[in-house]
Amino acid sequence: MKQDWMQRLRWTMGAAVAAAVFAAQAQVEAPLAIRAVTASTQGGAETLRVEFSRPLTELPTGFAIQSPARIALDIAGAANGMAGEQVELDQGNLRSARVVSGEDRARLVLNLRAAVPWKARIDNGVLLVALGAPAGATLEAGHDRDRTPVAPLADLDFRRSPDGAGRIVIDLPGPMPADIRQEGGKLVVEILKASLPERLHRRMDVADFGTPVQTVTVRQAGDRVRLEIEATGAWEHRAWQSDKQFVVEVRRQARADPDKPTAGAEFSGEKISLNFQSIEVRSLLQVIADFTHFNIVTSDSVTGAVTLRLQDVPWDQALDIILRARNLGMRKSGNVLWVAPRDEIAAKEKQELEARAAIQTVEPVRTQAFALNYGKAAEIAAQLTAGSGANRVLGARGSVLAEPRTNQLFVTDIPARLEAVQQLIAKIDIPVRQVLIEARIVEASETFGKSLGVRLGVAGTASTGSGSIAIGNSYDAVSAATGQTTAASTSTSTSTSTSTSTSFVNLPATGQGGYSAASIAMSLFSAGAGRFLNLELSALEADGKGRLVSSPRILTANQAKALIEQGTEFPYQEATASGATSVAFRKATLKLEVTPQITPDGNVILDLDISKDSRGETTAAGVAIDTKHVHTQALVENGGTVVIGGIFELTESDSETRVPVLGELPVVGALFRTRSKTRDNQEMLIFITPRVMQEMRAAAR
Repeated sequence: MKQDWMQRLRWTMGAAVAAAVFAAQAQVEAPLAIRAVTASTQGGAETLRVEFSRPLTELPTGFAIQSPARIALDIAGAANGMAGEQVELDQGNLRSARVVSGEDRARLVLNLRAAVPWKARIDNGVLLVALGAPAGATLEAGHDRDRTPVAPLADLDFRRSPDGAGRIVIDLPGPMPADIRQEGGKLVVEILKASLPERLHRRMDVADFGTPVQTVTVRQAGDRVRLEIEATGAWEHRAWQSDKQFVVEVRRQARADPDKPTAGAEFSGEKISLNFQSIEVRSLLQVIADFTHFNIVTSDSVTGAVTLRLQDVPWDQALDIILRARNLGMRKSGNVLWVAPRDEIAAKEKQELEARAAIQTVEPVRTQAFALNYGKAAEIAAQLTAGSGANRVLGARGSVLAEPRTNQLFVTDIPARLEAVQQLIAKIDIPVRQVLIEARIVEASETFGKSLGVRLGVAGTASTGSGSIAIGNSYDAVSAATGQTTAASTSTSTSTSTSTSTSFVNLPATGQGGYSAASIAMSLFSAGAGRFLNLELSALEADGKGRLVSSPRILTANQAKALIEQGTEFPYQEATASGATSVAFRKATLKLEVTPQITPDGNVILDLDISKDSRGETTAAGVAIDTKHVHTQALVENGGTVVIGGIFELTESDSETRVPVLGELPVVGALFRTRSKTRDNQEMLIFITPRVMQEMRAAAR
């Protein structure tokens, strides 16, 4: 058909004209391919020359990376027509070049020794890249880019992020190039080819927001909008663009603390610096793939462009910022990263889970036996069947049989569930560590008593002519012991006289704790021995001390309750429902109930319940019980001793007995009064010492 077309063309236009048209058509239809990449040095500057299979008509898009120093050029519709991808140049600042072909473009990556300004242009269909171009030089395509219309900014706002960073949010009318740099202590942002409305021309004082940013000054500078951001302290900045919104974030630098992980500890990749103006997300992901040597698979639904400037940040953090800016997600499998919108990833994972659940409903089941070493088969079987839905270890078709005689489990389920059961049994069928708990209950008592008294009496005779009359009280042992006198008596005798004895002061010292008072007596009498004066002094001072120590000990497993008890049960009668009486018992025991829990750092948490009861007084209803009870929880180091409680009782009394009036006389009044003083001191302390058994700890490891 082409030959017929050529033949007709020769008839109408002539052979020469037809040949020229056919050659032009063949040149247009030929694919665009990179045929050669060479470098040369002119005037101390390096120039890269890229030749194509046909003349290049459109200047490619490009960007630069500062660390590592690279320049990337994306040539639309081109392919790699060279023998290999890598070209070693070794020309001044140029080290090498690499050509990577894609579906709709070819990427030319220039590896540099140091980051320098650059400039690209097209000369007779050949791409020329000049290194060391004046700062600010950009790609040129033979037309004037300064004629781009200037668009006004839509809005400008300042916000505080939840983590305390200051964000300057600039709403753009559309994708616009921006430049951000640090000048001294200021951060300067310039929006190119933009104008500032009068309502946004202001200076914002944002110190009250509690961020590093203090002021933001916005003004017009020629054909660009200039923002000067002043911050205090040590700070760092990030910038990114999403659709029509450009965001600059300034935050405080995290202080390195060797004992505490920093806020950015989750990112550990090699640091990278990125500075892009309206670059496509797909191209930006390819830059990160070239830097990290990861394989990145990008979904067809990933579109849009971003503008960002990141200085010395981990590459995985830079990737996270890019994905968040475009609401994208990522899944990693080996050294392959799959990037897609979050909704698409969620839908795909949901489909995979549903397909997996459908397979489990028809997958054949099998039975596997598990021999247990330390746990009981019935208890572990109950744990496997407990719960419902996703909380159940076994599947809907799974079952378990516990055989107590051989302590085995027979589990029936799909292979994936059986593997999960095996991992669970390996973690719980281990020896339980044991704890020895020793308690010491110390009861100490101290008593002191002091008493001083006196007994004064008189004895004599009286005559009555033919007889005599004696009046008085007999001075006997009863009155000396009890301090009471017998009733007065009168006797009459016609033949003889009678002797009388009277105890008119009787204030003896009382005994303390069963002790008898010491006494001393003397008598004063006349020469005729007709009258007697009896004086007896009694005094008592008693001092007693005692100590009772109880030391119960018990061994139990970790998190297992243990009880030890010792004492007496006292019987008493109680009424029944029928009206009769029955015998019941009331305990007066020493009881230690404890539940230990060993912490990961080797300490022991003790849940303690300690009682120290004793027999009290006897009442008409039965025997009373004196109780001392402690219930508490304590954290104790292994082998350490702690006092968990104590009771202190102090009883003091001071009394005086005297004869009215006479006992108040100075000096002499001491013969007519008695004093007693007692002091009773009782104290109880409880000591607890837990010890983790070393052999059990070694077995558990």
